[in-house]
Amino acid sequence: MDRLFVGLDVHKLSISVTTAEDGRDGAVRFCGEVANTPEQVRKLADRLSRSDSRLEFCYEAGGCGYGIYRQLTEMGHGCLVAAPTLIARKPGDRIKTDRRDSQMLALQHRAGGLTAVWVPDEVHEAMRDLVRARGDAMMALMRARQQLLAFLLRHGRTYPVGKPWTLRHRRWLAGQAFEQDAHRVVFQDYVEAVWASQDRRDQLEARISAMLAGWSLAPLVEALRALRGLDTISAVSFVAAVGDLGRFENPRRLMAYLGLVPSEHSSGERIRRGGITKTGNREARRMLVEAAWSYRYPPRVSTGKTDLVSRQPKVVRDVAWKAQVRLCDRYRRLSAGGKRPTVVIAAIARELSGFIWAIGQEVRPAAP
Repeated sequence: MDRLFVGLDVHKLSISVTTAEDGRDGAVRFCGEVANTPEQVRKLADRLSRSDSRLEFCYEAGGCGYGIYRQLTEMGHGCLVAAPTLIARKPGDRIKTDRRDSQMLALQHRAGGLTAVWVPDEVHEAMRDLVRARGDAMMALMRARQQLLAFLLRHGRTYPVGKPWTLRHRRWLAGQAFEQDAHRVVFQDYVEAVWASQDRRDQLEARISAMLAGWSLAPLVEALRALRGLDTISAVSFVAAVGDLGRFENPRRLMAYLGLVPSEHSSGERIRRGGITKTGNREARRMLVEAAWSYRYPPRVSTGKTDLVSRQPKVVRDVAWKAQVRLCDRYRRLSAGGKRPTVVIAAIARELSGFIWAIGQEVRPAAP
């Protein structure tokens, strides 16, 4: 059966459609625009499927989500969600329109030049949105705290001892007084914003912990908590961003996906390597970098993790301990060699992703 490749340039309100017939010299035809609604997408698929060709749709991953992918696959058609940063573009092309974008997608899909992204199921996508909401709450909390401290600094109020946002710091805040009524109003508003943001963060973290039991990747999250530097929230954030680790053939693929491998610009006899590529999901990479800082200290199992580690299978316990021994030793050797701390931590995070991959091969997702 011949295939008909359909490129979709998806926007919030409209979808530009171009078809490319199978074969190197197959005809390419622009089919116009349709509204971005499930009903119009269904009518488009029905209109194009009147021929004997199998429909192969494709569109770029973006803010419109995976609704079109799920609808087309449920109708029995093929659909590919392409990674936008890996789509080949002509350097000299200075004209960009929706029609050209849909044509480019159809042609590259026919040539096999598109890289598909991993599409999560609806439960996984819901957990990912919950984790993102928690991240937004954290950013709002940081901003609220910064605004309060900046206001106090303008009035010469600085916390004398210890770290801020402890119980003692809260008592110090409660004792602040201002002569002007406007200053009292502003101070109280900033304080209330901090506590409201903190309550929002705590409530979202509680919801994440409560909904974790019904998630197919909950066993993987529990196993990753055995690694040093990863707790429930960081493990959930990493797994929600990356998904099933079994789709990576080897740990190097996961390292490259997370953007933790060195960049390179070599030509001829000249070899030039730079910093890490920083591609892929930024939140997952940030979680690994934060966890990597805990390997500055000698290897040991903390008191809070003893019960958790003992519940894991032996193979998971062995991988977690091997990670501690290797990464703690590697941190000391790299630091003694004069490497900058940021370079050392990037190297530790890259190797930590390899141990995470090893655990992911042993702990498979549960049935949805």
